[in-house]
Amino acid sequence: MDMQSRILVVDDDPDLRKLIADFLAGHGYQVAAAENAADMRRMIDLHRPDLVILDVMMPGEDGLSAARRLAADPGAPSVIMLSALGSDTDRIIGLEVGADDYLAKPCNPRELLARVRAVLRRRRSNEASESAGGGQQFEFAGWRLDVVRRDLRDPTGIFINLSDGEFTLLKSFVEHPQRVLTRDELLDFARGSNAEVFDRAIDSQISRLRRKLNERSDTELIRTVRNEGYMLLPRVTRL
Repeated sequence: MDMQSRILVVDDDPDLRKLIADFLAGHGYQVAAAENAADMRRMIDLHRPDLVILDVMMPGEDGLSAARRLAADPGAPSVIMLSALGSDTDRIIGLEVGADDYLAKPCNPRELLARVRAVLRRRRSNEASESAGGGQQFEFAGWRLDVVRRDLRDPTGIFINLSDGEFTLLKSFVEHPQRVLTRDELLDFARGSNAEVFDRAIDSQISRLRRKLNERSDTELIRTVRNEGYMLLPRVTRL
């Protein structure tokens, strides 16, 4: 399966770029490289990667801006951000702009490999759900989610773009409606039970999802249950 996965490494440091690319290629991935955001976009058009490993601090357009652009494209690859800025705040900002994971430099190559495998595993799981066919449409409070097409429509029929993480969380909520889901459960649904992800990362993803829903809804849809987790409030109908 790894031999079928394509990765694009984007970093302005040529030595680090080559080190990461060679390491991942040695573990069976098809790897391309780019030195900046403009080069990244050309390489995405050329190679159609499944995953981009994206440096934050680059000359010209930085990684945060580049990740934000990618998140706005429904067909974009998944993104793991690499940065010398490794605080919780920096990590949350990376997730806020649409990255699927965030890793501080310097990082252990084995940890990077584990994160790559986890993100690609989740991506394949989402794609498998999409190809599974019938019974994958849900309606709640006038909203409609088509899991097969990854298509979320607000009550007026307008398409709402979701990142991979937001889509996976919303799918978890509609499959378990009107039930409190703990952070551990959501981490399992979203990233796999063995992933090392901070609880606040889930909080950040849910905050982004809730903001998108609240912008087009008059009622509260996702409630925070203090000291327990989160719950999707409306009744859900499987179509």
